[in-house]
Amino acid sequence: MNHRIACIALCLCVAGNAAGRGAVDDEREIRRVEAELCHAFEIGDAQTLRKDLDATFTLTSSRGEVTDLAQNLDEVAKREPRYDEFRNHDQKVRLYGDAAIITGITTIKGTSEGKAFAADFQFTDTYVRHAGRWLLAASHASRLPASK
Repeated sequence: MNHRIACIALCLCVAGNAAGRGAVDDEREIRRVEAELCHAFEIGDAQTLRKDLDATFTLTSSRGEVTDLAQNLDEVAKREPRYDEFRNHDQKVRLYGDAAIITGITTIKGTSEGKAFAADFQFTDTYVRHAGRWLLAASHASRLPASK
């Protein structure tokens, strides 16, 4: 009987440690994918976007426009707008099993139709895990007031 209790206790400890490592690994992987996506927007890499965005991806812009995967891939492939900087920072990740929410600030600089722009956006990204991979399923961005 004591042997059975010790075995159960050991299994629970191992499972608890594995779950803890899993959450850390999941957060690290989501942050890696997030950085990879930023870089893809910056260099116009539609192939990476296709790999890291869910087939049902939607983006809600700061103007309230909702675009799908095909529209975003097309925009990036055309390089319009063209980003000189596309960086996320001040990120917070919350895990919910096979879903995750990441919030933070996106700083962008670039040109659109030949005119320079720079802005910061508060973003919320929703990730889902499919076949062991984290994919970005939805994103919302709200433009922040310009710094004084």
